[in-house]
This record gives sequence, C-alpha cells and structure tokens, in this order.
Amino acid sequence: MVEPDDPGLVVVVAGYDDVESCSAALARGAGSDPRWAADRQALLRHPMVVPAAAVEEVVGIGSLAGYSPVEPVPAIRAEAVGSPAAGEVLLVLARSQVLDALHCSQERSRMAGLAQRHGGRALGWDALQPDPMGGAAR
Repeated sequence: MVEPDDPGLVVVVAGYDDVESCSAALARGAGSDPRWAADRQALLRHPMVVPAAAVEEVVGIGSLAGYSPVEPVPAIRAEAVGSPAAGEVLLVLARSQVLDALHCSQERSRMAGLAQRHGGRALGWDALQPDPMGGAAR
C-alpha cells in the first residue's frame, strides 16, 4: 500500500482536462518519465473546491470509499485552483489502489458527483507512485 506521507512519491500521471479520458491520460503516463506502472499501487488524489461548511461531510462520505484528506501540494493550488472564492476551501481526498482506466474513470466520476452534491467542483485527479530512481517527491 502506498502511504500519502511517503517522501519518495512522484506524480506519474495526471488528468486535469475534462475532455481527456482516463485511458488517454494513463497511456500518456506510461510513456513519459517518471513512468506510471500499471501493476503497482498508486496514491490516487482528487482535488476539489468545496464550501468550508461542507468539508466535514465530504470527508466523511469519502472515507466510506477509503479516501482520506491529504495536504494539497503547491502545484495543485497554482495550476488547478488559483484562489478559492470566499467561503470555499481546497480539499484533496486520496486513497491507495492499483489504477486502471475503468477504476480511474469511476473514481473521477464519484469525486465529481461528491463535490457537486455539496456545492463544490472537482478539479481533476493525479496519481503518485514511488520513484524507481529514488527521487524526491513532487
């Protein structure tokens, strides 16, 4: 199992374009460095912007599917969010799993629905795996 606080994790694939399929993103990740390895556990992260008043409920519902909140990294803040509006917060839910296109798509949809039902919006997803070269986390 991949732990969120593992310092050797690197982003191996990301999907922040609503029109790009998970299968296309994973194919891209398998062909670039650091490479996504389909047979290894990954930490799948879903950043979303939600009203501050909904955070506890969103985290509670996410936990039913094995998700836990993790600290947002600066790259997610800058690239995907900018500055949340007044009363909104950036929330990132993550869980460890073996990632494939079907499950990635299902989880992307699950998180988008969760955010939307609570007045927020999903920003995309990314997956981290241990760097086979032993590099620092990104």
